[in-house]
Amino acid sequence: MNAARAQQDLDPALRGLLADVLGLPADRVAALTRDLELFGALPEFDSMAVANLLTGIEDRFHLTIEDDEVEAEDFLTYGSLLAFVERVRGR
Repeated sequence: MNAARAQQDLDPALRGLLADVLGLPADRVAALTRDLELFGALPEFDSMAVANLLTGIEDRFHLTIEDDEVEAEDFLTYGSLLAFVERVRGR
């Protein structure tokens, strides 16, 4: 599977996970853009949501995320979160 196809498949799965973890309605999740700020900008996206999101990523994508793989910058925008998940899936 090429990188563009992998990202196409990942995007809806990550949006679904965000909807589940943050309790966001579908229209709000669909409106997420790559440069949309998450941590500190969305009231629902707090430190507890980050912990739940990491667990959800592990469960949904069948992988283990090591503590040293996680950086605060990974949660700044939807695009950086998407890139983080791509990175941990690709290792």
